[in-house]
Amino acid sequence: MDTSLTRRPALQQPYWPDEMALAEAERELAALPALTTEDEVVDLMRGMALVADGSALVVQGGDCAERFHEAVPELVRQKVDHLQGLAALLRAGSRLPAVAISRIAGQYGKPRSSPFETEDSGRQMPSYCGDAVNDPAFDPVLRVPDPRRLITAYHCSGAVLNELRRSWSGRPIIERVYASHELLLLPYESPLVRGGVRGGYSASTHFGWIGERTRNPGGAHLELAQSVHNPIGVKLGPSTSPQDAVELSRTLNPQGVPGRLAFIARFGAKEVDRLLPPVVEAVAGYGAPVVWLCDPMHGNGLRLAGFKTRLIESMRAEITSFTRILQANGRWPAGLHLELTPDPVTECVSSRSAEPRFTDYRSTCDPRLNPEQSVELVAHFLTLL
Repeated sequence: MDTSLTRRPALQQPYWPDEMALAEAERELAALPALTTEDEVVDLMRGMALVADGSALVVQGGDCAERFHEAVPELVRQKVDHLQGLAALLRAGSRLPAVAISRIAGQYGKPRSSPFETEDSGRQMPSYCGDAVNDPAFDPVLRVPDPRRLITAYHCSGAVLNELRRSWSGRPIIERVYASHELLLLPYESPLVRGGVRGGYSASTHFGWIGERTRNPGGAHLELAQSVHNPIGVKLGPSTSPQDAVELSRTLNPQGVPGRLAFIARFGAKEVDRLLPPVVEAVAGYGAPVVWLCDPMHGNGLRLAGFKTRLIESMRAEITSFTRILQANGRWPAGLHLELTPDPVTECVSSRSAEPRFTDYRSTCDPRLNPEQSVELVAHFLTLL
């Protein structure tokens, strides 16, 4: 996929059947005001620098996939308050500052393991790739990628950010909730790279991350991340070699700026003890500062009773191993990256349940933690520090 920013190969891009409409959407996005400011990005970077130094913690969390219809003040406030509560728990339990970063105001695109989904009836159609691309309803017309949805994503993100900023009133800079999403859809991200006093920055978010599926060396997503000075995260999964991690550190943070780069480990409870230690050791040996976060969710998915779910016990186990491995290598286990919701859903379950029942499953993509489960995992992490 070619964009205005890069000519490198770009993975996980939807097939947009109307190329002229896509080009028009990109031009429109480039002409619209920035969603975030460079000063906001720098404020978050200062907090992340404290984290990189081992003087603060991070909780990053929110929806697997945001929905356009949820870009309303009441729902945004619920999400922000939920994350603020988890950050307060970290502060109280550690007596350290805690940076709160929400998966909000732009998490409208989703990478998928397959370009097609099969309905229970056997009918096949394009996968749902987030509201910025298509609709989750099993309707062949609504599943066609529509470039105008990129414009809707911009306006919904703006509405969410306006409410997010209202929550900042009276709070110290480090106690604000900042916005983040995966830097996935290049026709959206590239036009929103803007020039600032300190160089280019992503005006679509405060913190962006590159996924396990798009962190390929020489790929367009890495080039995008190189072109901005926002704090950047990279998901590291089982296919990550020690050399891969060192090269990512060298590529994305060549000057060794504290707080610039976060590695979000998602190896899975079954593989983390074998695969994470050599990666941490190699990155530590390279010497550039890295913020290490644990994503205990994406490596622990399974299907039960026809539902995608994650077991609480597997997530606890991965958090335990992650923390122990970082500490054994003299590195700071800086926090957690979670998919969660303030709603009382039943999407993640316990293996202690004889017969898990998914009585309130609302996610359009992956299973999320409910408030009680979120608190349980954060509290468990605190016991390990």
